[in-house]
Amino acid sequence: MVEESRKWVMLIASIWIQAFTGTNFDFSSYSTEFKSVLDITQLQLNYLSVASDMGKAFGWSSGLSLIYFPLWVVIFMAAFFGLVGYGFQWLLIHRFISLPYVVVFFLCLIAGCSICWFNTICYVLCIKHFSTNRSLALSLSIGFNGVSAALYTLIANAINSNDDTLYLLLNAIVPVLISCLVLFPILHQPQPQPHSADTIRNDSLVFLCLNILALVTGLYLLLSYSFSSSTTIARVILVGAIFLLLLLSYLPTIVNSREWSCFVVPMSFFFYSRLARTDSDGYELYKELINIEDSSRSRSAQSIGEKECCLMDVLGREQITMLGEEHSTKLLMSRWDFWLYYIAYFCGGTIGLVYSNNLGQISQSLGHYSQTSSLVTLYSTCSFFGRLLAAAPDFLSRKIHFARTGWFAIALVPTPIAFILLSISGSEAALHIGTGLIGLSSGFVFSAAVSITSELFGANSVGMNHNILITNIPLGSCFYGLLAAFVYDSNGTMNSTHAIWLQEMSMCMGRKCYLETFVWWSCISMVGLVSSFLLFIRTKQAYDNFERNSNNTNRTVNM
Repeated sequence: MVEESRKWVMLIASIWIQAFTGTNFDFSSYSTEFKSVLDITQLQLNYLSVASDMGKAFGWSSGLSLIYFPLWVVIFMAAFFGLVGYGFQWLLIHRFISLPYVVVFFLCLIAGCSICWFNTICYVLCIKHFSTNRSLALSLSIGFNGVSAALYTLIANAINSNDDTLYLLLNAIVPVLISCLVLFPILHQPQPQPHSADTIRNDSLVFLCLNILALVTGLYLLLSYSFSSSTTIARVILVGAIFLLLLLSYLPTIVNSREWSCFVVPMSFFFYSRLARTDSDGYELYKELINIEDSSRSRSAQSIGEKECCLMDVLGREQITMLGEEHSTKLLMSRWDFWLYYIAYFCGGTIGLVYSNNLGQISQSLGHYSQTSSLVTLYSTCSFFGRLLAAAPDFLSRKIHFARTGWFAIALVPTPIAFILLSISGSEAALHIGTGLIGLSSGFVFSAAVSITSELFGANSVGMNHNILITNIPLGSCFYGLLAAFVYDSNGTMNSTHAIWLQEMSMCMGRKCYLETFVWWSCISMVGLVSSFLLFIRTKQAYDNFERNSNNTNRTVNM
């Protein structure tokens, strides 16, 4: 029982790490000030944003460090990267020091690497201690990464709401403090325990309650932000947010108490019947059954495929028919399914992240600069809700059997709609609606992607394979950011009543600054939507096979 309680402490530790280390989400809050102090163009500012995202290209280094160093050492290494990266940027923006542009670029790269290292640590904690409910633990932990900007905004407002550079100081110090806070539970990690039926049933109920409390936390942050302009009120709201995060720590104990369990455990049976079948050990149990069935299916599919048209032959070529099969890097790169997945992520989730990096300039160009902080908070909170929704396939799968890749495709639908809306209207309402839709969509993608990578390409290889997948983030940040910067700077040099040019720094005002960018981004996101739909078609059979053999196994066990 003690070991069971300690594993929940590890989940709460990963939630706190995620909640206070998503420092890339608040870039827009200080980007305009950064641009002004450094006296750089929009294109040069974009390169700094790309540098931060390039840290994800070195995600493999965090996995490699975990092989040679204890987890607590890796946590403090990640915190040190952030302290150096953001700390020197804060000194620079306050003109305490002077650094060349290339050094600032390197500092942004180090800061971005810090974020990736913290994420990898949380993935390891969730996968190690929740092999049965891996997807639920990951979606819950990753979900809280989405509220980082909202929490940092509250902290900044509670200290000084007029100082946008305060975000850089918070980005440097807060992750160090959180690393110290979670040090004790990290040093006393429990050993992974075998999962009994009662344990799985109780775990499902705890996850349900944690998700409900997480939803309450997100709504609290979203609805209370509009009242946080006053320093005193911001402090009160911040205390409430910290209380909700602390309540997460006690919730597993409350739910697992004997009196509470006797009352509510029957409610969890609905979820248990499905979650019990998603045990990672269960993958091994199903593989033999799936292999037998797939061998016969492949023979019949081969004869049918000869009669199909060219397009259907391409769609069915080398498709995945079994979930959980381990993929080496070489095999992964040869899979059509992986490249469809890569394009869908590249044109869907990544483009949403680039949009958030440009929120400061977008709101300024549309004449809503005073709304920048609220837009950052809105994107962050909606991203949080999207990440929580990534757990929906696990909770609803008993009544609605639908492949996770299908949910992934549905989640990408709001992104092109949002960009089309932003192209049509530059109103404040359209900006808020579009930002919310993009945050919701990209949040789901970021959270669901870890589980999809694990299911399609193997749980044991997820560390390496997922880091290969997210190499599209720095690529997308560079490509989409350059596109936006070129359009912005070209309109900034135009001699019109809607654009101005100040010294060497471009400042574009008017809808033209981002109109063409929004049109391009909407077209690109449509490509991602089509790719995700093709991925769903190709992987649907694998999910159907898994569900069918899961039901057969359950019936055999019950007999």
